[in-house]
Amino acid sequence: MKTKLGYTDSHAKAGINVPLPGIECWPNQYPDYEITIAIPEYTSICPKTKLPDFGTITIHYIPNKRCVELKSLKMYLLAYRNLGIFYENAVNRILKDIVKACQPKWVVVRGDFSSRGGLNSSIEATFGRKPR
Repeated sequence: MKTKLGYTDSHAKAGINVPLPGIECWPNQYPDYEITIAIPEYTSICPKTKLPDFGTITIHYIPNKRCVELKSLKMYLLAYRNLGIFYENAVNRILKDIVKACQPKWVVVRGDFSSRGGLNSSIEATFGRKPR
């Protein structure tokens, strides 16, 4: 399918299944605490226009048995730099890959993307329910 602006299904699916470096984890030692990781230098490429996208990715989670290892997360996120992927897909893919890697009790991934053409976007994807 092609829209009036020329967006296709291949644009919409771009980057969703591209192999990326793995996210490693280490054994968690404590129950019931929260971790927030902010990545203020996220970059990727628009799959249609090929223009760069910039933003901050924030990962907020409650670990279960494993915690995300930060160097591997950094290498994983750096792989997005030349990847054609829409904001929405990037945030949801990051969520899926975090859940697969460390199986947290709860996690939210938020992308706050820089303004383009006078508009800026925030996308948020959540797994699980935050315990009260």
